[in-house]
Amino acid sequence: MVLETKKTMGMDYQYRRLDKYNFTGHSLDDFVRHQTVTECLRKIGSDWELVPNAYEENWPREQCREIAEDMARHMDLDQTGFGAFDGGRIIGFATVSHRIFGTAARYVQLVCLQVSEEYRRRGIGRKLFSMVCEEARRLGADKLYISAHSAKESQAAYRALGCGFAEEINEELAAEEPFDIQMEYRL
Repeated sequence: MVLETKKTMGMDYQYRRLDKYNFTGHSLDDFVRHQTVTECLRKIGSDWELVPNAYEENWPREQCREIAEDMARHMDLDQTGFGAFDGGRIIGFATVSHRIFGTAARYVQLVCLQVSEEYRRRGIGRKLFSMVCEEARRLGADKLYISAHSAKESQAAYRALGCGFAEEINEELAAEEPFDIQMEYRL
């Protein structure tokens, strides 16, 4: 079921809630997860600073399939996913956990938010983020919790969405990716 069709830069993209009919273990076979990183945010003393850290991040097809299979296993069980489609191809996706946690706030985790490289900067990530936020509210959360990549560009994207540093750190999630920046978004 198409939730919305949005025309961006002359192109029509469809946004759908992901389910077993539109998302499988092969749905990300053509997805391009590539990022050239030059600087990352790091805590130095009591301040956050951008430091040089050059590398490239790529998901080979095998990793895309592992991620897709994991997403398909969690779909509607303990996560809700949304996808942006260009025809039959998924060009962006976001998932949110159903598990509420936190002592000071009712958080749910933004598990992932990705847009295929050639479709970035077209508002697709912003739309998927909005859909995830709506689902988080429906789940009863007050805040969205994000364990965000520390790359300068990733941090800029989350800041542009209105995210800030998390007031309450989920130590389990922080330990999984020690260089990630723990962020939140007030719903």
